Parts: sequence; C-alpha cells; structure tokens
Amino acid sequence: MDSVKNIDQHQHAKISICVSGSADLAPFDPGVAEIAKELGREIARNGIILLTGATTGFPFYVAMGAKEAGGVSIGFSPASSEKEHAEVYKLPMDYFDTIVYTGFGYSGRNLLLTRAADAVIVGCGRIGTMNEFTIAFEDHKPIGVLRGSWSMDEIIETMVNESFRKEEGTVAWNDTPKGIVTDVLKLIKERKVCELGGKCPVFTYENNDGVGGKIGERVL
Repeated sequence: MDSVKNIDQHQHAKISICVSGSADLAPFDPGVAEIAKELGREIARNGIILLTGATTGFPFYVAMGAKEAGGVSIGFSPASSEKEHAEVYKLPMDYFDTIVYTGFGYSGRNLLLTRAADAVIVGCGRIGTMNEFTIAFEDHKPIGVLRGSWSMDEIIETMVNESFRKEEGTVAWNDTPKGIVTDVLKLIKERKVCELGGKCPVFTYENNDGVGGKIGERVL
C-alpha cells in the first residue's frame, strides 16, 4: 500500500521543454551565447527538464546555463552511439545528464526531440531550427519564439501569418528568456491532462485487453 501511495505522489511527470536554435553562432551577435545561457538557467529555475539536440551553438549554451542552475539536461543525438556522436558528428558531451542516441540522423533526431517535449522554444536559428519549428507546429505543440537581434523570429512570424493555418498553432512571442519560459509554461499547463501538483486519473493497466487503460483501481 505504501508503494501505491508513493506512486500517486509522483505520478505526474515533470514538464520538459525542447530548445531549438542554431548549432553555429558565427552569423549572430556575440551576446547570443549569454542569452542562451540565461534561457537555460530560467528553465532550470522553474524545475523544467531541458531537451536539446545534443549539439553545439545556441542549444549547447542553453544546456550549459541549465546545468549551472542545477537543472536536468537531456540531449537527443543524431548518432547511433557515443563513438559516432563524438567522432563522426563531432558533437559535445558536456552539460548533459544523459544523451539519447537516436541513430536517425538530423531529421529523424529532430522529430523524436520535439515529440518528446511538452513544448518547444525557438531562439536564433537556421534551416534545422525551422524544421523543428514546423514539426512542433504540425504536432500542435505549444511553441515559444524568443525575439532577439537575429531574424529567425521575424521569419517564423511571416511564415505563420502567411501559412493559411495560423489558427492551428499555439505560439507565444517574448523578448526575454524569463518572459518566454513563463508564457510557454502557461500554455503547457492549459494542455496537461493532470493538474500540476494534483492527482491524475487512476487507471488499471491491462496488457491483454487490446485497449489499454480503463478507469479503476491502480494495479502494480
């Protein structure tokens, strides 16, 4: 009975946010790295798990900031192994609590990364960032677009406004790391099945009924 009670207290998983951004900061202002780190710190301060593409550039500095603030950082690699990650893709291994080696290359990695998150925040970026944004948009994920000295926010705004599907998206815009995390967190809470800090519906899971869960008492 104690084990059941313990599970009830922890049955609602922590929120996770994917941060998408350019793996190369050379085209952008020098201050972008510090903005990325502050975004990571803000995510960690809110107890949110950070998901990134386990890459360099903007996502790397976000991961650095998250770890500096005591947060949890999980990377999704395009590689199929640690060796391939480091030697073939030449991607970093620092500032991650764990790395998921997807083995699906960049495009497959992007799909799994965005699908795994409750929401996506976009910073400065290039075509890969656009790919992650469009996946999240098609999946009706909450999305936060961080405005800055870069042009990605303006490109995304134009694309959404002229997509003929603007009403299908849930996109927040803000000029600061703190503001965008606050806005996205609000969108996530509105979509959650379980009330944060509260109790989720209790299901009996049966693996032989061909359906899945049904309302009833929890079976361990």
